[in-house]
Amino acid sequence: MNRTIKDCVYGLAVGDALGVPFEFRPRNTFNVTDMTSGGVWNQTIGTWSDDTSMTIATCDALKENNKKIDLKAIQRNFVIWKDYDAYTAHNNTFDVGNTTAQALDRRKGLDDLYSNGNGSLMRISPLIFVDCTDEEIAQVSAITHAHQYSIETCILYVRIGKELLKGKDLETILDELECSDTFARLKHLKNLDRDSIESGGYVVHTLEASLWCILNTATYSSAVLTAVNLGNDTDTTAAVTGALAGLIYGYESIPQEWINTLANKELIDSCLF
Repeated sequence: MNRTIKDCVYGLAVGDALGVPFEFRPRNTFNVTDMTSGGVWNQTIGTWSDDTSMTIATCDALKENNKKIDLKAIQRNFVIWKDYDAYTAHNNTFDVGNTTAQALDRRKGLDDLYSNGNGSLMRISPLIFVDCTDEEIAQVSAITHAHQYSIETCILYVRIGKELLKGKDLETILDELECSDTFARLKHLKNLDRDSIESGGYVVHTLEASLWCILNTATYSSAVLTAVNLGNDTDTTAAVTGALAGLIYGYESIPQEWINTLANKELIDSCLF
């Protein structure tokens, strides 16, 4: 499969922008079919959030260091995003997760059980495109999210992405995936019904939801719309889904009108490697 970082990051950014207007809205209280504006953050159509910001900040640090992982460079980029509005759609940082904010202020990732939101998973996809060890993936997660659940989720997500790049089928990848009991549901995820899929922001649930959306759809657009319509943490669920759906189906599969509407594509492009 001849995919690039562009397929992945645009897949993520479009999913993010689709989800932003519906963040925190309960499941079954809306039905999204297209990109729109508004929501709790009152953003214009095509605006993406922290998911894309932290992803392209990671990309930019990797680009700067010839695709080598430099933890200080990645952390620096996160700080200038949070504190100085860098890497944003409209020069305005919004929707910073609590764990992320505290970790960046302290310059140390949080490792308690309650710090297992999806804030490192949502930004980890660029590591699919670089040579890295599980330990390095763990260290990149731990810039903000240092608990084992978050770390293992990121490691599994990158492994899945790398296998998808080889052209493997997602069901086969999950069947062969080595993981702890925390992730046991991945082995029979496709057959779970929608009510069994959680989308509230817990990192393990976000991984499950994103993979479930891909397993139960056949196009990029249906995957990300299914993710948004799960409700609650709509932007991150759709972003994490969209990154892998972009890998599977390619940039060309993303509806052109969504690409056209996406904010600040020049910035996104400048960070890609």
